[in-house]
Amino acid sequence: MKGYWHIPALGAVIGFLALVFDYKWFMAVFFFWLIFLYYDQRLGKITVLISLTFSIFAYTYIPELEKPPEDETFTANESAFTGQIASPITESESRIVFEFTDESSDNRFLIVYFKKDQETEHDLKYGAACTIDGKPELPDSSRNPGQFDYQNYLLSQGISYQIVLDSLDDLACTGSSFMHTIYQLRADLVQFVQEEISPGTAVWLNALVLGDDTQIDEETIELFQRWNLSHLLAISGLHVGLVVGLFYFFFVKLNVLTKEKAQWAVIFFLPCYALIAGGEPSVLRASTMVVLFLLAGKMNWKFSVTDVLSIVFMLLIVADPYMLYNIGFQLSFCVTLGLLLSKNWLTQTNVSFFSVLNISFVSQMMILPLQVEYFFTFQPLSILLNLLVVPYFTLFVIPFMFFILLLAPIAGSLISYADRLFVNIHELFISSIEFINQTLYIPWVVGSIPLAAVIAYYALFLTFMKKLEYKQLKQAFKFGCCLTALITIIVIKPYISPVGNVTMLDIGQGDAMVIELPYRKGVLFIDAGAEMTFDDDYEPSENVYKQKIKPYLYSRGISHIDAVFISHEDTDHMGSLQYLAEDMSIENVIVSEYYTFSAKISDVLTNNGINIVRTAQGETITVGNQVFHVLSPARDKQSANENSLVLYTAIGGKTWLFTGDIGSDTERALTNTYPELGADVLKVAHHGSNTSTEPMFLEHLQPVYGLISASENNMYGHPHKDVIQSLKEANVHILRTDESGAIQYYFKRSEGTFFTYLP
Repeated sequence: MKGYWHIPALGAVIGFLALVFDYKWFMAVFFFWLIFLYYDQRLGKITVLISLTFSIFAYTYIPELEKPPEDETFTANESAFTGQIASPITESESRIVFEFTDESSDNRFLIVYFKKDQETEHDLKYGAACTIDGKPELPDSSRNPGQFDYQNYLLSQGISYQIVLDSLDDLACTGSSFMHTIYQLRADLVQFVQEEISPGTAVWLNALVLGDDTQIDEETIELFQRWNLSHLLAISGLHVGLVVGLFYFFFVKLNVLTKEKAQWAVIFFLPCYALIAGGEPSVLRASTMVVLFLLAGKMNWKFSVTDVLSIVFMLLIVADPYMLYNIGFQLSFCVTLGLLLSKNWLTQTNVSFFSVLNISFVSQMMILPLQVEYFFTFQPLSILLNLLVVPYFTLFVIPFMFFILLLAPIAGSLISYADRLFVNIHELFISSIEFINQTLYIPWVVGSIPLAAVIAYYALFLTFMKKLEYKQLKQAFKFGCCLTALITIIVIKPYISPVGNVTMLDIGQGDAMVIELPYRKGVLFIDAGAEMTFDDDYEPSENVYKQKIKPYLYSRGISHIDAVFISHEDTDHMGSLQYLAEDMSIENVIVSEYYTFSAKISDVLTNNGINIVRTAQGETITVGNQVFHVLSPARDKQSANENSLVLYTAIGGKTWLFTGDIGSDTERALTNTYPELGADVLKVAHHGSNTSTEPMFLEHLQPVYGLISASENNMYGHPHKDVIQSLKEANVHILRTDESGAIQYYFKRSEGTFFTYLP
């Protein structure tokens, strides 16, 4: 099996993909490929059997992520659970979180307690036996395309339900396990660093040595994510290598232990360090690889580096069947595998600059499909930025953090000088990255990539790298061109697609509709609402934009918006406009002649070079090849709702009427002004309030579909039961965001179909 352990690892990946995508034929193709290699005398029987075993094992052993039914309930007898705390206790200023395993059902729950009045005292420990009194509930799930699915995230960790405690008195715990000692040591070290070292250094030391990045501010985290630098915040091979190096220096070079005993010390210490450092996949991979190498040397086992990586890959899957769902696990192994496969090519140059450039190139290209699938974007210039950032962290930051931690208990005032030195240098460096971000951040917003394209991508890239390794430059150039062509096709796919869509996003109690014209001839919004925050002078919250609107746009590969129609001034219709304007390229914002902009929004639009277009009743506005007729307002009615911009258009073979928050008075005015007006699709006004959508208006329009944007269990009672009754009596098919999540209409030429995001 020497040199062939990557085949069983590939088999495990094939089994996982067959499970996730429900493509059993993946395993059939893998089986026939193995048989071909066996009869071609390129693989032995043992390799074939082990590979098939791991493929079937992964398919049957790894759990499929199935969401529990919405209507499943727990009886009163099931509100008390007895079991064990199954994770470290995560505590912040506002809440306490841990995982809990129920001993009777073996179900795993996420326990959440929101602190009251600065509560800090508790006696919760990893492994403690507990009785918990609480009602399990389903975590929030995604309600829009592209939105982060918290429920699915918990399912990928084996957690189906969460219990939110009203009081710490609702749980009684005793005892702990050995693992608590390790995690308590980690907590004590984090606390020691926070108390003894300045905040500017402590946040980075805890992140890079102890794996606790919760103290790094959100803006810095986002900065690193934008430039594909998040791998630097994950403890991995470099950190483990430094730990091993420090061990050898202190114990071997200083003649404390023999080399043999030092190796055994490393074998026993590294798993502990992996747990102290947070137990993330990257540090588990690196630590386990070192331990396996040391054991192999002692046992005279002959393994290549790729063999060790593959064996560690399979061991971690066996230890935790949910591991393959972890993004960090996928990225860590993907990058490491790419570097190992490219090691011969990487060693062909002795120039440090080109070595770092080549490593950065391979690393970024290996994770490109995963990066796009999870974040919908890719920053090509990140390959060059890594040339500066990776050496800086590798040669200075990470070693310096270990140096400070080791010397902090004994060095006294010397540490304060080292501390200030680091803060000054690091602040300058982060400022430089922020400047680069402000001037050169031009991401590729790609959207999702089909699985077939991902397979083709890796086949072309790995072949391209193999040709480079053998210095077959002409063939490498051909495969490089094919790879570039594939990426180009993925990027321009919306521009060659005849399919368009209209999406009513579920943003809660507000409106946000996105229209994407075929061949990407235009992307436009009709309203872009937000929630109101009462903690910051009643400013619109950016949560709706960041969590719902932006992820949807990125998932569709949208970074440019041709027009934003804003119906009226209410926050639930225009609150996200400022965030759109600051983050996206927008050509026009279109409002009625009676719309009043706040000074802040006006400045944002002006500073971003966005044209403000005012329109009036009777005018038409064309975006791409889409014509919108402005039906209202005809005069200033001294009411934001009644002054709502009413738009009429034909999309995908259907006529559409967008009504903002108009009331019954404006509805009657529309029927009088436009006696022949009819609409196949009605955006029901004012979220289904009983101030509009009168039976007379419905009789006049004769709509087939009624779209209602409202929040689940909202305080206003929208949509009102009388409105629902009127729509039903008019035989209107009702589609509601509070029930179905986002509502989408996909069309091609004059034919289209409605879909709901939630089943």
